[in-house]
Amino acid sequence: VIELAMCTSRPELVCGIHFFNPATAMPLVEIVRPLSASDSTIEIATAFAETCTKQPVQVLDRAGFIVNALLFPYLNNAIRMLEQGTANMADIDTAMKGGCNFPMGPFALLDLVGLDTSLAILDALYNEFRDPNYAAMPTLRRMVAAGKLGRKTKAGFYSY
Repeated sequence: VIELAMCTSRPELVCGIHFFNPATAMPLVEIVRPLSASDSTIEIATAFAETCTKQPVQVLDRAGFIVNALLFPYLNNAIRMLEQGTANMADIDTAMKGGCNFPMGPFALLDLVGLDTSLAILDALYNEFRDPNYAAMPTLRRMVAAGKLGRKTKAGFYSY
């Protein structure tokens, strides 16, 4: 967000507002504060999110913000577990739904988000932090290269 803010003549008036997909159903919005943003800008963005009947949370400007920075290592580790043969895909999805009360398992979620989008997020996280938990698994790279992007192409970890 800071890069965008610094392209303007008033960077103190720029912040990020990250809605989740689908925006009509997901209640959370991340209000992203770059170093340049004023308190007033963040207050206005937070009030805007609330008028949209969203639950705003504030986060400093960094790759992944809060949700994706925590979510994508989980998704990446599910692929790692599959690659290592620890469990099959359906059992991993079932275990995470039943054991953690998640609405869907990691492979169903990857397909929903889009494998290309997931790869781009992991690459952005890895490029900023160089944390091995953010290094995209080879299976994800191969699937994207093969055009298997998830629900949007009717083929990903599952077929649609």
